[in-house]
Amino acid sequence: MALSPRVPELGALELLLAVARLGSVGRAAAALGVSQPAASARIKSMERQIGVPLLDRSPRGSRPTEAGRLVVEWARHVVEAAEAMDAGIDALRGRRDARLRVVASLTVAEYLMPGWLLALNAASPGTAVTLRTANSVEVAAHVLAGEADLGFVEGTGTPSGLEGVVVAADRLVVVVAPGHAWARRRSPVTGGELAATPLVLREPGSGTREVLEEALAPYGGIAAPRLELASSTALKAAAMTGAGPVCLSELAVTEELATRRLVAVPLAGLDLHRPLRAVWPAGHRPVGPARVLLGLTRASG
Repeated sequence: MALSPRVPELGALELLLAVARLGSVGRAAAALGVSQPAASARIKSMERQIGVPLLDRSPRGSRPTEAGRLVVEWARHVVEAAEAMDAGIDALRGRRDARLRVVASLTVAEYLMPGWLLALNAASPGTAVTLRTANSVEVAAHVLAGEADLGFVEGTGTPSGLEGVVVAADRLVVVVAPGHAWARRRSPVTGGELAATPLVLREPGSGTREVLEEALAPYGGIAAPRLELASSTALKAAAMTGAGPVCLSELAVTEELATRRLVAVPLAGLDLHRPLRAVWPAGHRPVGPARVLLGLTRASG
């Protein structure tokens, strides 16, 4: 049910309570930071709205009339309820602003997110972060469904329905075990050779797979994979056991390349660089901790 037009607005009730407490329209106006003429006009407008005089005015000040005392009592309950609501809203906002839901592709989650979250903890130590991992297609779906405040994807473009910004750069490499024939090649592997070779790959929907498929499209696309695996750790293990050439992020194999447990295969005529993006629903820029984290990722990038 709609309120009657006779019910004054909250600011007018606060002013009436201040007059009753301080005994003067002038002192009430000063306490609330308004001019005395404006306060007097507001009291008179409220009296017309309610239909009864609320104050007895004299040179010594103002005090509520008999009807005014009733309105003051009612106003006190209304203002106290409004203050309780205001405090509750602040608590809700504080709880929301102290929580951050992130969903990230596996490469970002494993190799970049730990440093970013350490920086976030230093900048906003009270923030509780929930981090989920998924491939890039699934990340986009989670963000679009409102299940994450910020997402991080790999791939060649920003997923439909999302806005994003590049926060880091990455490069895909093809690696093999030291005993593989490609580890001893003197000439680079061409795009045609790579396209014709069954590789150990990430599953469809991953940003790594998308970039490789786009790079090999001019050569007829990728051959049927030897294996499809869902994590960089599994891909590296497969490569080291001799399952075949593996394509994955350079970030994931830094240690293995340095210790010669894996060997990077030189490639001819292929650009396997890719951007890593932060994404959010179109038209809804990140706020609160999500905005802080976004700023930290861009600064580190």
